Amino acid sequence: MTLQQEIVGNAMQMAVVNLHPGQTVYCEAGKFLFKTTNVTMETRLSGPSGNGGQPQGGAGGMGGMLRQAMGTAMQVGQRMLVGESLAFQYFTSQGGEGTVGFAGVLPGEMRALELDGGRAWFAEKDAFVAAESTVEFGIAFRGGRTGMSGGEGFILEKFTGHGTVIIAGAGNFIDLNPADFGGRIEVDTGCVVAFEEGIQYGVQRVGGLNRQGIMNAVFGGEGLSLATLEGNGRVILQSLTIESLANALKKAQGGDKQGPTGGLFSTNAG
Repeated sequence: MTLQQEIVGNAMQMAVVNLHPGQTVYCEAGKFLFKTTNVTMETRLSGPSGNGGQPQGGAGGMGGMLRQAMGTAMQVGQRMLVGESLAFQYFTSQGGEGTVGFAGVLPGEMRALELDGGRAWFAEKDAFVAAESTVEFGIAFRGGRTGMSGGEGFILEKFTGHGTVIIAGAGNFIDLNPADFGGRIEVDTGCVVAFEEGIQYGVQRVGGLNRQGIMNAVFGGEGLSLATLEGNGRVILQSLTIESLANALKKAQGGDKQGPTGGLFSTNAG
């Protein structure tokens, strides 16, 4: 059953979802805005398991319950490790159609992605807002040495299954396909919102260890690394990075630590 949703607003968008009787949608804790009274809300530690978001109960007796508990613990442990919310909120319409509203946490756009059971989608941390219960949420670890050098983006949210998933980012979105630009694009690591499975995501140093490379890193505002996206598939970028927003707020409060050089000498919020 297709998720009926409408994304409304401008500077701070929200998604208004209309649920059929018995239909379930879930969101990350903290992304819920409002609901009609006939929509029930349940908070669970476990993510959807491909069975419509319903608990698997005691399938398989005590062994099945133990496996379910261990699976939930692993999911929670992964989300704790990457700083995601520990719980999901599930909304189900009872006795008729219902309405639920969701939003992201930063001023910016939202996007509804349709999964057909083929290609998965990957997104930056905190991009997930809500999804049908037929969409599975997971954590993807990418990188090793390359991911560690990137500093951000190699711990990703992964969405598989069938149905609609709603994501949010900061500023405005632009859709690109690296295949339209010679097969590869290079972007600020904080600008990547989401991309389809099949896109190769990496991190490279900005320039070489020479005079120009050092100038790029110290004075260019990008630090030492750029994200690289290669292949043929959809890529969604955002115009505002969390670091630039944090620096702008610190500057407005008289606590700007970035200084005229930016880049290597800038500091993250907190």
